[in-house]
Amino acid sequence: MTGALPFPNISPELFSISVAGIEFALRWYALAYIAGILIGWRIAVALVRRPVLWRAETPPMSAEQVEELLTWIILGVILGGRLGFVLFYQPGYYLANPAQILAVWQGGMAFHGGLLGVIIAMALFCWRNRAPVLTTADMLAVATPPGLLLGRLANFINAELWGRPTDLPWGVVFPGEMAQACGQAIGEVCARHPSQLYEAALEGLVLGALLLWLAFRRGLLKRPGMAAGIFVAGYGLARFLVEFVRQPDAQFVSEGNPLGLAWHVGGYGLTMGQILCLPMLALGLFLILRARRP
Repeated sequence: MTGALPFPNISPELFSISVAGIEFALRWYALAYIAGILIGWRIAVALVRRPVLWRAETPPMSAEQVEELLTWIILGVILGGRLGFVLFYQPGYYLANPAQILAVWQGGMAFHGGLLGVIIAMALFCWRNRAPVLTTADMLAVATPPGLLLGRLANFINAELWGRPTDLPWGVVFPGEMAQACGQAIGEVCARHPSQLYEAALEGLVLGALLLWLAFRRGLLKRPGMAAGIFVAGYGLARFLVEFVRQPDAQFVSEGNPLGLAWHVGGYGLTMGQILCLPMLALGLFLILRARRP
């Protein structure tokens, strides 16, 4: 295959040290989580410290409460992301191997599960602290995209969640036996869509820049629920589109279902990622329409 781009030789580990014979490593993926949370926290604090951005100049909480909420959000992301992967993508395997559910260091997190975890954590925090749910959701919506951007870049560095085979000039030759299993002729390499970068650009960069501009320049936060609606619908739409070129999870691929569709009739259908995006699109549009009411 001509014109394919070689995968950059970047180690998944930023650095590693050995202490008393035990190896400790900082991986880019972990750093992405940490940096995304810290950046999101600073954005949220900046928002609540500007009362003029909010309806009736009333932020949903104080800067100190944002720090408390952060702990709840971290738990929601980790627990929800892991359980979402277990339930949505490999329930049979984990039902047979329940001890593996806790093995988060082996990978396996689902954004849709993480989103549900964050929603539940946010709702519990708001109930406990009597904070308004919609404006809190708006604050989190504006603060979240940088974490998505960094997370998808880390996926690329880890050479995981790559796309379907492609002949386009920006196709990337990802390493690994599975990434190179495209049915190509012996001696040829398999280039794939860098779908992680597509998602980083759409879900992180474009959606994030739009929400920041609308929040700080166009009075977005004066309409409770609007920012949350734009985020949920925007992510759902971006992910739905990228799923067309993203390689589906192996458990959905078979000889009779080479496209890995979780639901299909004949040769047409939807991947699991697309199915999970449909309620996001519906919820996002509902929040947007609700926020537009006078």
